[in-house]
Amino acid sequence: MTEKIVILDFGSQLTQLIGRRLREINVYCEIYPYNKIPALDENVKGVILSGSPFSVRDPKAPNPDLSAIKGKFPLLCICYGAQYIAHTCGGSVNPSLAREYGRAMLSIKSESPLFADIPQKSQVWMSHGDTIAQLPTNATVIASTDDVENAAYQIDGEQTYCVQFHPEVFHSTYGHLMLSNFALKICGCSGDWTADSFIDSCVADLKAKIGNDNVILGLSGGVDSTVAAVLLHKAIGSQLTCIFVDNGLLRKDEFSSVLASYKDMGLNVIGVEAGKRFMDALKGVSDPEQKRKAIGRTFIEVFDTEAKKIKNASWLGQGTIYPDVIESVSVNGPSSTIKSHHNVGGLPEEMNLKIVEPLRTLFKDEVRRVGRALGIKNSLISRHPFPGPGLGIRVLGEVSEEKLAILREADAIYINALRNTPAPEGWQPASGAAATGGTETGEGYLTLYDTIWQAGVILPNVKSVGVMGDERTFEYTVALRAVVSTDGMTADWVHLPYDFLAKVSNEIINKVKGVNRVCYDISSKPPATIEWE
Repeated sequence: MTEKIVILDFGSQLTQLIGRRLREINVYCEIYPYNKIPALDENVKGVILSGSPFSVRDPKAPNPDLSAIKGKFPLLCICYGAQYIAHTCGGSVNPSLAREYGRAMLSIKSESPLFADIPQKSQVWMSHGDTIAQLPTNATVIASTDDVENAAYQIDGEQTYCVQFHPEVFHSTYGHLMLSNFALKICGCSGDWTADSFIDSCVADLKAKIGNDNVILGLSGGVDSTVAAVLLHKAIGSQLTCIFVDNGLLRKDEFSSVLASYKDMGLNVIGVEAGKRFMDALKGVSDPEQKRKAIGRTFIEVFDTEAKKIKNASWLGQGTIYPDVIESVSVNGPSSTIKSHHNVGGLPEEMNLKIVEPLRTLFKDEVRRVGRALGIKNSLISRHPFPGPGLGIRVLGEVSEEKLAILREADAIYINALRNTPAPEGWQPASGAAATGGTETGEGYLTLYDTIWQAGVILPNVKSVGVMGDERTFEYTVALRAVVSTDGMTADWVHLPYDFLAKVSNEIINKVKGVNRVCYDISSKPPATIEWE
């Protein structure tokens, strides 16, 4: 069985980041809502309490029963967690005179295993409106800042450690080491949860769960479904059948090139060309949400038809990853719908298939690491995320074959330029990415594509006046989009070099008939979303 640390989520936006930091030191962890504490068996090595948007003084604040945890397991309490322990164990928490937010200098006051190998002074990140005015009687201050006396404390006679700052964020300079000290030294985790160990245990679990049954999996060409397919294939071989649907909304030559890639991997993949069916469903539809629903509904119909041709199928494989799982059981329930999502999770109940999700415990960058450990070629593993509805939501307004043709050509020029342009010195790879430039010759340098989380071209339903060859034109505008992110929940636009943008703009206008203007989107998420629809 896998040893693990349990993280109890009080609704902080940073809870997933705690999990990611632990995974980075090869410690397995699971995140649960504070009001759904799991059974704590011998595999649980420690527990972490997250921050929260609530004040402990709020009548509606999270108020879990920690009697089975505190004093019985190593416990690290972060921000709200630290205030909750003080508030419920005889101390007091009061409103701060001024909201404590941003960088602060931490001074270690007392020796503690939590601060092993950390300098006596280091930078941490504060983000709270309350402060711990008085500690419980059996607590000892172990660190302070200029403005926060009780910045960190521990409970005497217990392995309970509390910090009012956020060690999980980048701005806490030695925060990663604090989390490492807690997991490895205090909890005694072995730190051996690697991609290889995950593959071994996952394959064994899949073999035991599926037995001699057959599995159907909907491939999209993306990283998640590809890695899920290879894991399943490693476990059950020919019992897996994959279905790759061409919805007519894919990038230029994507259907044929991805099918060829899968063929080289030995996967049993059925390619279904259904573009006309999707275009018929989209005829006359211009509302973004209605387009997504039309695409999703048609996909379900096509997938269901093909799946019924496969005999004795008992399981439906999906590329669900851990952020999807966390969101579905979040403290406040699933988030309000910004856009509906398109995946095979909406398949008809009458298919009567059990669900198998090999990647449901992994973050996106971990999926990529597992993919590389499985030997999947980098051209598939390094692919940017691509929306399920495809170019259907990058053509704004009603979708037509003419608009799709324009968008495909412009998109191909942009993406190829990103793939073939070395990144400027000092640029960093995107989360989970690896160098792809020069890999055929063994050079392995970073390209602009490698430094970006997601990129693509948008075709707004906008035409403008231009001049080409001394003649007036009235043609489409296209917008280039490129963002950096870790999980897609937030994103910032990429400061692409001006000369690169100029070159791409010139090539698109000269080579793509129907376009006379190119713009670059410099909006972040929030307030914008990554996709325009």
